[in-house]
Amino acid sequence: MFCDDVWKRSARLLRAIHEHPFNTALSDGTLDRERFAFYIVQDARYLEAFSRALAVASTRATDTDDAVFFAESAHAALAAERTLHAGYIEEFGLTADDLAGIDTSPTCLGYASFLQATALADPYPVLAAAVLPCFWVYQDVGTALLENTADVEDHPYRAWIATYSDPAFAESTERAKDITDRLAATTDPATREAMTRAFFRATEYEWMFWDSAWRRETWPTAEWLK
Repeated sequence: MFCDDVWKRSARLLRAIHEHPFNTALSDGTLDRERFAFYIVQDARYLEAFSRALAVASTRATDTDDAVFFAESAHAALAAERTLHAGYIEEFGLTADDLAGIDTSPTCLGYASFLQATALADPYPVLAAAVLPCFWVYQDVGTALLENTADVEDHPYRAWIATYSDPAFAESTERAKDITDRLAATTDPATREAMTRAFFRATEYEWMFWDSAWRRETWPTAEWLK
C-alpha cells in the first residue's frame, strides 16, 4: 500500500520530528511561551493555505464522499483549529496590531506556497498525497504527546495536545490515508512517484515548521529592506 510504503521510508524523518527540541519541550511542558506564540501565529496563517488546498481537492474529487470529506476538512482547518489558535492568542495577550507586526516566516510561506502550487499545477492524486502529512504527522505527534503527558495535571499545552490526539481527528486521518491509497492504486507509475515526492516534501516541511518555531525564524534579508 502507498501509505505504508511512504511512512516506512519516512521513518528517520518522523523520528527526528518526534525528537525535535520544540516537540520534546512541548511534551514536558517547558516550551517557552514566545516560541509557542510564534508557532501559533505561523500555523494560523499556514492553515489558510492548507484549507484552500483541501477545497481544491474537494472540487477535483470524482467520488462524492471524498469531495465531502475534503470540503469538511477545509472548513475544519479554518474553524475548529483556528478557534484553538484564537484561544492561545488571547491567552498570550496578542493584539491585532501585534499579529500584523509579525512577519510570515520563510518556512511558513514556503510550505503554504508548495501546497498552493501543487493544488494549481499537479494531478489530484498528487494533491491528496501532499495534504496527507498535515493530517498524519500531526495525529502521530499528538497521540505520542498524549501518551507522554497523560499523568501530568494542568499541562500548559493540554488544549493543543487534545486537538491532535482526538479520536475524531484520528478518524479523519484514516480517511485521508484511505483516499490516498485508493488513488495510488489506480494511477500510473509516474503519478505514484510524484505522489511519493509530494508526501516526502510535505513531511520535510512539517519538520521545518517546528524547527522554524523553535528558532523563531526571521527573514535574513530583512535588515536590508527597512
